[in-house]
Amino acid sequence: MKELQYLNRYFLKYKNKLIAGILFVLASNYFRILQPQMIREALDLVMDNIQIYQLLGAGSIRDKMVSQLGALLLEFGGLVLVLALIMGFFMYLMRQTIIVMSRLIEYDLRKVVYEKFQELSVEFYKRNNTGDLMARISEDVSKVRMYLGPAILYGINLTALFVLAITSMVNVSLELTLYSLAPLPILSISIYYISSLINKKSTKIQEQLGYLNTVVQEAFSGIRVVKSYAQEESVGNNFAAQSQDYKLKSMELARVNAFFYPLMLLLVGASTIVTVFVGGKMVLAGKISPGNIAEFVIYVNMLTWPVTAIGWVASIIQQASVSQKRINTVLREVVQVQNSDQPVVGKLKGSIQFKDVSFVYPDSGIEALKNISFNLNPGDKMAIIGRTGGGKTTIAELLLRNYDVNQGEILIDGADIRNHELHNLRSRLGYVPQDSFLFSDTISKNVSFGNPDVNQAEIEKYCAYASIDSDIKELPEGYGTVVGERGVTLSGGQKQRISIARALIKRPDMIILDDCLSAVDTKTEQTILSFFETEFADRTTIIITHRIYSLLEFDQIIVLDEGRIVEMGNHQQLLERNGYYADLHHKQSLEKESN
Repeated sequence: MKELQYLNRYFLKYKNKLIAGILFVLASNYFRILQPQMIREALDLVMDNIQIYQLLGAGSIRDKMVSQLGALLLEFGGLVLVLALIMGFFMYLMRQTIIVMSRLIEYDLRKVVYEKFQELSVEFYKRNNTGDLMARISEDVSKVRMYLGPAILYGINLTALFVLAITSMVNVSLELTLYSLAPLPILSISIYYISSLINKKSTKIQEQLGYLNTVVQEAFSGIRVVKSYAQEESVGNNFAAQSQDYKLKSMELARVNAFFYPLMLLLVGASTIVTVFVGGKMVLAGKISPGNIAEFVIYVNMLTWPVTAIGWVASIIQQASVSQKRINTVLREVVQVQNSDQPVVGKLKGSIQFKDVSFVYPDSGIEALKNISFNLNPGDKMAIIGRTGGGKTTIAELLLRNYDVNQGEILIDGADIRNHELHNLRSRLGYVPQDSFLFSDTISKNVSFGNPDVNQAEIEKYCAYASIDSDIKELPEGYGTVVGERGVTLSGGQKQRISIARALIKRPDMIILDDCLSAVDTKTEQTILSFFETEFADRTTIIITHRIYSLLEFDQIIVLDEGRIVEMGNHQQLLERNGYYADLHHKQSLEKESN
């Protein structure tokens, strides 16, 4: 129950529903306990009158007695029916309070987990599989909901029924009560040992389920790669193997439960036999009435489901504890990138300064940047060029504050980037990543994602700036075309240009393009770059690339190699140095000539 203590705050939040539910449970069980007592009185009445009936001879008195006895039994039957209806009414109310409470907490918990996912930095997502995270917000929360609703409901019901039933039994005969409940200590020991088994097996099942979700998510996300390599069978075999592992673990848990329930029914059956045997002797000794035996048998059988439910409730609690532990692991994650006490907000002028910045990725330990320093004035255009793995994208990650620097500092408009309010900073940056991610929605929705308030005319205008407008209009549904998951229905170049339009429509104060023109032709590239020379001429722009863009005049170009700046200057200065940049320019020139 240690992990489940986190949920106590929600019990306090919905205490009115919980208290009302407990009261309804008590009321329901009170009227349930009265029913065996009515049956006892009816049976004793019949037994007492049988002796008188046998002494009377045939005649009107005997017939009148039978008629009166029948009327009394009918009254008892009606009273039992009324008690059952009242009990059912309170059962309905207890479900309307406790089960509804569990659904409300489920909603709150999912929202809290989702908000936590939103807060966590990129580093967290590199350490965790998407499928496993999906399992935590879906399967694990559902398991916890079963504890909040059915487990608590039946747990309270079980406790209330036990107290009321055993109290009624003791009031009749303490001796018979002890005999009737003799098998229960064995049941308690069984529950203790079997619950620990359920906990261990439930942990393995939830972990395997998370891994299984990851396998499925990766297979479908990368379906084009799977098909292009003709690896459907291999991926299918992997899924089948993981499913088989999940099945075996689930079967192990099912076997534990399959042993547990019959054991409880056996012990309850033993209680019934003991009750009838010992109760019969006590009736002969004149200690109790025959009706008391019937009353005790009903009490014992009345406890059959609650006692049986102990195993089910214990299983739910154990599974919920495992699931809540997985949820707590997420909720306890420390948010690495946080706002300062007095964050800077407002429009960005566009000044950027890197001062001896070094950075090591926390998840891999790779040193991506080493003593990087450069200055950009508002409106400057800068190109970052270098080989793959040189640290170019890391600069973009740091400017977006997906990570914080290990050494040195980054200043934006003269203030440390860590003092800028996160939402304000990111909302004023236009970023187009290498991997152009599109949502499974219409093209209009994808473009307006960065600025949901824009109208359709603005969407089309910025798509024209990104040189994608004509392509979109050729589609059957135009801007209303649903692009599929991750934009699967579009080409790489189309996805890149839609991503550019999405970044530009924010009207950002600064723009970062991370190798986002690699899949477009030269003519399209010219159209897009000309936009930065005109409409966005006053915006600070950083273009990360493997190519040299001669159409765009850069105020500064830096060449990165293994995390260090090896060359810095403008186009002409770097050509004169005859280094990596000059070599790359020469190769590109030869390519153009050959084309």
